[in-house]
Amino acid sequence: MAERITSVERDGLELDVLDQGPLDGEAILLFHGFPETASCWRLVVPILNEAGFRTLAMTQRGYAPRARPRRRRDYVMAELLGDARALAEKVGGKVHVVGHDWGAIPSWLLAMHHPELVASLTAVSVPHPQAFLTSMVRSTQGLKSWYMLAFQVPWLPERILGGRREVGARQLRAAGLTADDVARFREEIVDAGALTTALNWYRAMPLGDPRLTRGRVRVPTTMVWSDEDIALGRWGVEHTARLVDAPYRFVELNGVSHWIPTQAPEALAEAILDRVGVSTS
Repeated sequence: MAERITSVERDGLELDVLDQGPLDGEAILLFHGFPETASCWRLVVPILNEAGFRTLAMTQRGYAPRARPRRRRDYVMAELLGDARALAEKVGGKVHVVGHDWGAIPSWLLAMHHPELVASLTAVSVPHPQAFLTSMVRSTQGLKSWYMLAFQVPWLPERILGGRREVGARQLRAAGLTADDVARFREEIVDAGALTTALNWYRAMPLGDPRLTRGRVRVPTTMVWSDEDIALGRWGVEHTARLVDAPYRFVELNGVSHWIPTQAPEALAEAILDRVGVSTS
């Protein structure tokens, strides 16, 4: 009989996992982005569990207390993929994969490079990595992604986001986070000492192997995007379909900011359940 998974160990790191729902249900892996932890799925998970699915939300490297290597190169895409693969293999069989923001990157990579492990993919906010990279030069995405360059600067992002509360909160609220979201960020990341290692996901970008992004996806895929996302533009998500050689659906949420899991949990759960084959009508 299956047992609850509370963590995944890989290369000396221990990644925390919140395993909920029926143990005999099909598994849905949930990967969070920046600046959040696995708690960002707290409103989505009960809906998926009620539908009979087992959910495993992993707090990723840089965020999990026992998985915070200090080197930038420990956060390259190959390492993020390795973590996602480790969880999928520990669960066993084929799993459904859902990733938001940065969490969409290991989700896309897992579907691209290990389709034998993936039953379906639901990518939230972030398009196929190759479509995103192309959008940087074919659209206004480069301007929207200014913060990625700003995060390369040592110490300054930490001082702004983690320093005086009203300054950091103002920046995060401008990005669409609610007061409750900001409070969770302070508690789970800043006060927990994870801000620098969380930012290392961005700081490792120049060190990664771009060849990892060039794969095609051959598992059923849904792309969920919101039209008030200030970080991700339309071009990348609209050009993702051409990189998927499987049933594909694009779901656009109107009037929703970038923070879909916490601000539109019902709509996101509906898109996930539709992808994994459950009627929500």
